[in-house]
Amino acid sequence: MVTGIQQVGIGVSDITSSWRWYRTWFGFDVPVFDDEAEAKLMTRYTGGEVHLRRAVLAMNMQGGGGFEIWQYKSRKPEPASFPLLPGDFGINVVKLKSTNIKHSYAMMKNEVSIALSEPSLTPDGTPTFYIKDENGNIFQFVESESWFNLRRKHCGGVCGVVIGVSDMDKSVVFYKTLLGSSTVVHDITDGWEGMFGNDNTACRYRRVLLRKKFVPKGAFSELLGHIDVELVECHGRPLNKIYEGRYWGDLGFIHVCMDVFNMDELKKNLVSSGYNFTVDSSKSFDMGEAAGRFTYAEDPDGTLIEFVETHRVPILKKWNLYLNIKNRKENRPLPRWIVQCLSLNRIKD
Repeated sequence: MVTGIQQVGIGVSDITSSWRWYRTWFGFDVPVFDDEAEAKLMTRYTGGEVHLRRAVLAMNMQGGGGFEIWQYKSRKPEPASFPLLPGDFGINVVKLKSTNIKHSYAMMKNEVSIALSEPSLTPDGTPTFYIKDENGNIFQFVESESWFNLRRKHCGGVCGVVIGVSDMDKSVVFYKTLLGSSTVVHDITDGWEGMFGNDNTACRYRRVLLRKKFVPKGAFSELLGHIDVELVECHGRPLNKIYEGRYWGDLGFIHVCMDVFNMDELKKNLVSSGYNFTVDSSKSFDMGEAAGRFTYAEDPDGTLIEFVETHRVPILKKWNLYLNIKNRKENRPLPRWIVQCLSLNRIKD
């Protein structure tokens, strides 16, 4: 029922600047929606008050999930009151696909405004490096062989997240239940090579990478590809909850959103395993050009996981052409040419 990572929510203070940065360096130049509205269903996570926000869902059409770039309009978004360190509870890192790690690194290493780690190896021996965006959010480039439409860009979209947890065994059970099927790529306890802010002399990190391989099920599964969820349990220092004392939508990685087929069945499976939805739109929710049913759940440490069952997406906005898949009974990919039509909305800087 979980068919891919649809997007990662990123809280920003200037959506125009941040989106331009993500278009320039990461190629997220195709908007699925650009919507300004009140977040009426999220008061559980916004201090009991309804707040106005603008959100843009931007995709990289080479393949992978997107970014939901999110900015409060009715209040000033807050940063964490403490330095965020590896292993803190919440989303530490977002993983992006690279066609070639050396090429991706070379594309950005001479840009003085970008903070890059030195290239290193993942625990399973593949090349990688880390990068900070203009707001200090950390992304990890990992090589991928799964692509939707190569256009000579050095990278694709989201293929995974790194999440800090307090109890690895409990968290592994939760995420295996959520993904439905997955394999353990690695389970190691060591330093964290290359990661910004790590302290390999004082800390040890248990890192477990769960991978749900690409399966051609779900309308957008061929675009979204596989799912990596890497869980990190840090030993050696006090840990913080990344969003402690802050609202959903404040600065940073606010959630990871899974694309879903058959939300009702997913709900049954999660409830039967002892997990519940904390937010449920229950019916189609309008997001301007797009629509769908969305829900939220919390992992054992309170990290927010969003689920979206897509009902409508724009194919060509200027001609008011939309794809309605609300009543689609088939759990197979849409024809590639239909999904490729999203590229007609590309922003060209």
